[in-house]
Amino acid sequence: MRMKTLLAAFVLMAVPGFAYAECSWGRAHEVTMSCSEGTTWDAASQSCVTSATS
Repeated sequence: MRMKTLLAAFVLMAVPGFAYAECSWGRAHEVTMSCSEGTTWDAASQSCVTSATS
Protein backbone atom coordinates (compact mmCIF):
# COMPACT_ATOMS: atom_id res chain seq x y z
CA MET A 1 0.00 0.00 0.00
CA ARG A 2 2.78 2.45 0.89
CA MET A 3 4.57 1.80 -2.41
CA LYS A 4 1.41 2.56 -4.42
CA THR A 5 0.97 5.83 -2.53
CA LEU A 6 4.57 6.88 -3.20
CA LEU A 7 4.25 5.96 -6.87
CA ALA A 8 1.01 7.92 -7.22
CA ALA A 9 2.58 10.95 -5.51
CA PHE A 10 5.56 10.80 -7.85
CA VAL A 11 3.35 10.61 -10.95
CA LEU A 12 1.22 13.54 -9.77
CA MET A 13 4.35 15.63 -9.21
CA ALA A 14 6.01 14.69 -12.51
CA VAL A 15 3.10 15.12 -14.94
CA PRO A 16 2.91 18.96 -14.80
CA GLY A 17 6.64 19.15 -15.49
CA PHE A 18 6.27 17.05 -18.63
CA ALA A 19 3.32 19.15 -19.78
CA TYR A 20 5.32 22.37 -19.29
CA ALA A 21 8.29 20.95 -21.18
CA GLU A 22 6.09 20.03 -24.13
CA CYS A 23 4.55 23.51 -24.29
CA SER A 24 7.91 25.24 -24.04
CA TRP A 25 9.35 23.12 -26.83
CA GLY A 26 6.41 23.86 -29.11
CA ARG A 27 6.78 27.61 -28.70
CA ALA A 28 10.41 27.56 -29.73
CA HIS A 29 9.41 26.58 -33.27
CA GLU A 30 6.77 29.29 -33.69
CA VAL A 31 8.96 32.34 -34.12
CA THR A 32 7.65 35.17 -36.26
CA MET A 33 10.25 37.45 -37.77
CA SER A 34 9.36 40.91 -39.02
CA CYS A 35 11.70 43.25 -40.86
CA SER A 36 11.50 47.01 -41.28
CA GLU A 37 10.02 48.52 -44.41
CA GLY A 38 12.22 48.02 -47.45
CA THR A 39 13.80 44.84 -46.12
CA THR A 40 12.86 41.18 -46.24
CA TRP A 41 13.84 38.11 -44.23
CA ASP A 42 16.68 36.08 -45.73
CA ALA A 43 16.55 32.54 -44.38
CA ALA A 44 20.07 31.72 -45.54
CA SER A 45 21.71 34.54 -43.56
CA GLN A 46 19.05 34.54 -40.82
CA SER A 47 18.74 38.33 -41.02
CA CYS A 48 16.84 41.15 -42.70
CA VAL A 49 18.30 42.25 -46.03
CA THR A 50 17.51 45.16 -48.31
CA SER A 51 14.85 44.26 -50.85
CA ALA A 52 15.94 44.26 -54.47
CA THR A 53 13.71 46.44 -56.63
CA SER A 54 13.34 45.94 -60.35
